[in-house]
Amino acid sequence: MASSDSNATNMLQTIRYNRGSLQLLDQTKLPLESVYLEIRDSNDGWNAIRDMVVRGAPAIAIAAALSLAVEVSNLDDFNGSTDDAVYFLQKKLDYLVSSRPTAVNLSDAATKLKEIISKAAATTSEARGVFQAYLEAAEIMLEDDVASNRAIGTYGASFIQNQTEKLKLSVLTHCNTGSLATAGYGTALGVIRALYSGGVLERAYCTETRPFNQGSRLTAYELVHDKIPATLIADSAAAALMQAGRVDAVVVGADRVASNGDTANKIGTYSVALCAKFHNVPFFCGCPLDFHRPITFFWTTNCH
Repeated sequence: MASSDSNATNMLQTIRYNRGSLQLLDQTKLPLESVYLEIRDSNDGWNAIRDMVVRGAPAIAIAAALSLAVEVSNLDDFNGSTDDAVYFLQKKLDYLVSSRPTAVNLSDAATKLKEIISKAAATTSEARGVFQAYLEAAEIMLEDDVASNRAIGTYGASFIQNQTEKLKLSVLTHCNTGSLATAGYGTALGVIRALYSGGVLERAYCTETRPFNQGSRLTAYELVHDKIPATLIADSAAAALMQAGRVDAVVVGADRVASNGDTANKIGTYSVALCAKFHNVPFFCGCPLDFHRPITFFWTTNCH
């Protein structure tokens, strides 16, 4: 099983995974140090999520699933039945969910993995078969997230270009939605990456994103890593930048999406959305529909 950046050797790696081995980039030390922590089991995964070594809803879910996958891969002395294997995995998944109970991707991933475990138990007579099914499902989750993010980037970049006649675009983003928040490439930041790859990005603007400074510590770090032309701005500078006509579009991620398309995101997103509406700057939200279905890309036209 290849690591999360197997299709792009220059892509920033937050999650380094091969079967039986998992390393997570310690985001609490960024941008001053790039240190990877060895994750040996679900307990290490739980601590990494709780301590914000890994963050971003998609990345949290995948890191949790893979931490248990590593534990299972190195489990040599399990002598129980298929029912024992199911119980073992389900208890571990419940434990991992408790590391960040508010992370919807994490609980959703755990639910999906439990369903796969139960189905596997019904078709095999050995605990090994249940564990194998779990390993494959966790690894597919890693691959699917990167593929979904790239689809968001491609579709989002094309959609934004179709809304303007300009040949070069400057795009503003808020918080961190890139490789550091996902398995790789990113959602909203993936759109910016796709615009840059297509030769149509003039400049990316990223906000500080106070109070935890995900923009200044993480998004800026990713943009520098990828050599994308970018400027870090104070949160309060977004309105002036739009008023000066230097922002052609805003693209952000989403922590939650309601059934009617309304979105909730990092603190400060509402202020950016209000500024964009006032200055007639198109405002977009890029996010996956779920782990196993095509992407969705929302264009926010109203700000309530």
